[in-house]
Amino acid sequence: MSPKERNHTEGGSRLPKPAQKEKRPAGQRTQKQKTLRVLYIVLTVIAAVIVVGFLFWNVFSAPPGEGELATRKPQTTTVIDEEGNEVEVEIPGLSADRKEQFYTFLLVGQDTYGGGNTDTMMLAAYDVPNQKLSVMSLPRDTFVNYNGRRVLLNSVYNRAGGAKDDQGITALKDAVSDLTGVTPDFYVIIQWEAVGTLVDAIDGVYFDVPRRMYYNDLTQNFKIDLQPGYQLLDGDKAMQLIRWRHNSDDRGHILNSGYATGDIGRIGTQQEFMKAIIAKCLQPEVLLTNLTEYISIFQKNVVTDLTVPNMAYFAKSAVGKLDMDSVAFMTMPYQSAGDGAHVLPVGSELLAAINEGFNPYRDDIRLSELKLVTSISSSGSSGSSSGSSGGMSQTVTPTPSPTPGTEMPVTSPEGGEGGQTTAPPSESPGASEQPAPSPTPTPMPTPTPAATPAATPAPSTAPTSGPGMEPVE
Repeated sequence: MSPKERNHTEGGSRLPKPAQKEKRPAGQRTQKQKTLRVLYIVLTVIAAVIVVGFLFWNVFSAPPGEGELATRKPQTTTVIDEEGNEVEVEIPGLSADRKEQFYTFLLVGQDTYGGGNTDTMMLAAYDVPNQKLSVMSLPRDTFVNYNGRRVLLNSVYNRAGGAKDDQGITALKDAVSDLTGVTPDFYVIIQWEAVGTLVDAIDGVYFDVPRRMYYNDLTQNFKIDLQPGYQLLDGDKAMQLIRWRHNSDDRGHILNSGYATGDIGRIGTQQEFMKAIIAKCLQPEVLLTNLTEYISIFQKNVVTDLTVPNMAYFAKSAVGKLDMDSVAFMTMPYQSAGDGAHVLPVGSELLAAINEGFNPYRDDIRLSELKLVTSISSSGSSGSSSGSSGGMSQTVTPTPSPTPGTEMPVTSPEGGEGGQTTAPPSESPGASEQPAPSPTPTPMPTPTPAATPAATPAPSTAPTSGPGMEPVE
């Protein structure tokens, strides 16, 4: 009998078959599997970003080449040749050798709603080996030379043609070179709106608002309303902070309750806020998390002659190495032009600051290399200057200061960066825009430095007739 027949005849029982697991429809996963899959995808993406960032910074980053850097302008003087003609000759002995990995930048804030004037201008210097970043704000209402005329620094860009064929930025770099002796290696023009976008990208910035800021423009449907004190500012409030100049009442009438030092006070607030932004952006966890967002903001809102490898090099050099103790902000040493609205550089103090933190050359910059508008005379007579052959005597006819309580013309609040509340002497024909005198070989005496007003915001005070604000000019 076969084994099969024996089983049947002996009445043996079979072992039950194991129960089959219920099959799930294809594509369905348990909650645990779904969670693990999402976690796997997230970790993969983060790893990819880190790898790409590492390769980009270390493989594609490259420091600027020597040919990409600005050269030192030769110093010249006027002499009489053998035939009795006036000719310009270069003064020997001025070294153009540069410090290693020392780079200069012209940072420009522009508000397209205000006509495109460059109303925030900063000269920056990055000393890579010593990990030091120096930034000097150049007041927009500084008188400078342009095509033989005395004009305001913030008007040079548009006067020269603006963005057309880079004429505007070239002229502005030349004006900054005359003012400081440093021709910036690179420029970065950023639309003001990008600041708010950046602040939102990094989830806001904590900042101590120095005072009550209120402005209500009914015609433009624009309002600034900030309480004083330490607080988290989002992008919209950040824009309110950096635009504010004066208070207004609820109907938009400007009150005389702005910064005690005018635009210089606003510059001080902007500097402190930029420090707060830089401090947060330099945190590696913030930078890596928002890297793609930074790139998008940069591409949409920034015009620069920096190459992508150059930007990667500077980012690689700064992140994790440059701390806020090595970041120094200052305002150009200045004195009042006498009209309550415009300023003139103080040559000796400016030169000392430039050689301390902004000079890219091994040899000190000389006072004779600066071409400054430093003297003022209401009668039109010549005054003294702090330059030599380039910094010749100049005369500025001041505009009378507005009577307290008088309403001045208001520009678009969102374009306040480019507008003017008063017409500066340089904007109208006449004595204030007369051609500057030609340089002479006679060296000019160095004036006694004027006292530089403090560039700090006024103490927090509440307006007596109601809150208010005015757009940034």
